[in-house]
Amino acid sequence: MKPSTIAELKEVIHSSACLLPRGGGSKTALSVPPQGVTPLEVGGLSGMLEYQPSEYTFTALAGTPLVEVDRILAENGQFLPFDPPLAERGATLGGTVAAGLSGPARYRYGGVRDFVLGVRFVNAQGELVRSGGKVVKNAAGFDLAKLMVGSLGQYGALVEISFKVFPRPIAYATLRADYSNLPVALDALVRSSGLSLELFGLEVMPASAGGFSLLARLGGLPETFPARLERLQRAIGQQAENFTMLRDEVEAEFWRDYREFGWLPPHYALVKIPLTPARLPPLEAKLAEAGALRRYSTGANLAWVGWRETMESLDRSLQVLNLSGLVVLGANDKVCLGVQRSDSFARRVKQALDPQNKFFEQSLPRTKNSAAGL
Repeated sequence: MKPSTIAELKEVIHSSACLLPRGGGSKTALSVPPQGVTPLEVGGLSGMLEYQPSEYTFTALAGTPLVEVDRILAENGQFLPFDPPLAERGATLGGTVAAGLSGPARYRYGGVRDFVLGVRFVNAQGELVRSGGKVVKNAAGFDLAKLMVGSLGQYGALVEISFKVFPRPIAYATLRADYSNLPVALDALVRSSGLSLELFGLEVMPASAGGFSLLARLGGLPETFPARLERLQRAIGQQAENFTMLRDEVEAEFWRDYREFGWLPPHYALVKIPLTPARLPPLEAKLAEAGALRRYSTGANLAWVGWRETMESLDRSLQVLNLSGLVVLGANDKVCLGVQRSDSFARRVKQALDPQNKFFEQSLPRTKNSAAGL
């Protein structure tokens, strides 16, 4: 089902039994419904509705592709600061909000939740609901807009979203430092995070020749880079074995590949795992033993894991480590892994917005009977 108007969307929701909203299908693990669940294509609801460059805000339909938004914002020297991933794979605004995904620049600016001003969505009764507004200074009513971030479509179908945006940095530069082992790389990460250099990205990942690499990205005026890079290099260089400077197109291509998961081979699943630097070493030991690909993002507060083994083994490991995971790419019968903490508030929101369980909950196992009783 692919409605092209809000009226059509409301009618589809009102007359359907169990639905899974999806936009561009870029997050394959989250956008393929199990048996008994009907895909609700919202990609037909696309386009910029309002854009005020002087106010740094815009409103667009939820099915609008990120690449289209980026093109329009770039014409005015602006961008979405949370650095949304999978844009080149067809990700949409609504899918990004529903999945709660942000890229490396979240370290500098914050995540997608920090930039959503307001939403309109259709609930299970086919009613159009508005929450939030279209301007930055808005505090009217209960903030359902923020609850839609990371909701995985279980509360309703997003129709329209308003964002605040920032000026696009004039230039970037990235310093890559290589270390012999993970403890020294993490020590360098902690020291660099306390320098107040307004880093646009701070990542740790295994190096191809062994050991680990720390990547620190700077943005802004090019004339400020030499002093900032020198200060950064002095702070993290005590145990570094090598430094590499990335600039211009090479630098841009590296982060584009990082954000689009170009480092992930075909047939690998992609799993998002929230964590902290202190909880990274035991996770790294498990992932290295399994031969997983991994990138530790946002100051080592998030792991992106490329996984090719059975998902049950990763699920068990995360439970032992008291961590949770979300499968973003790849086919899987279960997208929520590890420890799933009880959230009574979320259950109450679900009951209020979707008392008939019309919108499929991604936390449910995707068995052939997953829609039973809905």
